[in-house]
Amino acid sequence: MKKLTRVLAAFGVTALLFSACQQPADQSNANSEVDLSEVSISDLKIAYVHTDSVINNFAFFKMRSEEIADKGKKFESDLSSRARGFEQEVANFQQTAQNMTPNQARAKEEELIKKERNLVSFRDNLMQELSSEESQLYNEVYDRIQEYLKGYAEENNYEMILSYTRGGGVWYANKALDITKSVTDGINKAYSESGGKMPTQADTTSQK
Repeated sequence: MKKLTRVLAAFGVTALLFSACQQPADQSNANSEVDLSEVSISDLKIAYVHTDSVINNFAFFKMRSEEIADKGKKFESDLSSRARGFEQEVANFQQTAQNMTPNQARAKEEELIKKERNLVSFRDNLMQELSSEESQLYNEVYDRIQEYLKGYAEENNYEMILSYTRGGGVWYANKALDITKSVTDGINKAYSESGGKMPTQADTTSQK
């Protein structure tokens, strides 16, 4: 961060030099004594990761994704079973409606309409529950990766680690700056050694 502070400070110094053109000569000479030779963007140590690759290969994400997928299959099976039962009940009503009185037929129709609404509500609730779990998963995964990268950057003296995704803000980056595999291996190792709980930045640093 000290290097980054020096770079940001350079922009402030540059602004002062521009304004110095309108100041007296003695003030201009004083500003000209500022040495910018030690401040360079090349001093910054920057790397990037392929975000999708890190997420998809993160053991925690893979495990939770499989759990949600299994839950989705169970929901689908339950919903299909209920739908088949409802369809059979509708078919039975169509076959026996002619033997019912008008009041009985009307009551049965209202009953089927209510069951259909309940079935649709059940389906919507299942979809909402799965969608909520997926959203929570991604939020937790991003938080875990971000927390890990804080410790990773500190250990390796990185001022910045960029997220490289197709259509994202970074259109080109030198392959030598790609630390995706190192980060993926490291975060999975940390996850495994912590028994499924991602260690904090302090824990990661203390293991160096």
